Amino acid sequence: MRLFTALRPPADVAEEIAGALGERDRLLRWSDPAGWHITLAFYGEADPAERGAFLDRALDGRKSVDVRLAGSGTFPGVLWLGVAGEDLADLATAAGNDDEERPYRPHLTLARCSRAQPPTEWTERLAGFRSRSWTADRVELMGGGSPYRTLRTWPLHRA
Repeated sequence: MRLFTALRPPADVAEEIAGALGERDRLLRWSDPAGWHITLAFYGEADPAERGAFLDRALDGRKSVDVRLAGSGTFPGVLWLGVAGEDLADLATAAGNDDEERPYRPHLTLARCSRAQPPTEWTERLAGFRSRSWTADRVELMGGGSPYRTLRTWPLHRA
């Protein structure tokens, strides 16, 4: 099963995002708001029990992190909101992100498209987006297809 760890925005933040998006065009394949998440580490095909045992050790005693969605950008074929948060990169490293070849760039995927770059009107429209800050107090191991399922969670302790 394809697995990854993630932080999920609270419901009111998801509502803020939906409000900022407004009416969505059909040029993009929009992500289901129920599946919005901030990936910490992607594991590819992995055994949930083995990954869970690793995360039991890796996340033991980890502190919660304050995060905020801010600004927008694109990767090839992806429109996203940026994520700001002190200690977020450290949490991603603890979750196993350091195994990836590219640098960690926290984001929340909003939509995908078949073109190399999503239309610039969306990055311009969302450039000034700022959600409220929230405290991420758990890491979720997610897997399956669309929609993703939470397989297990690990609490993060208040600083």
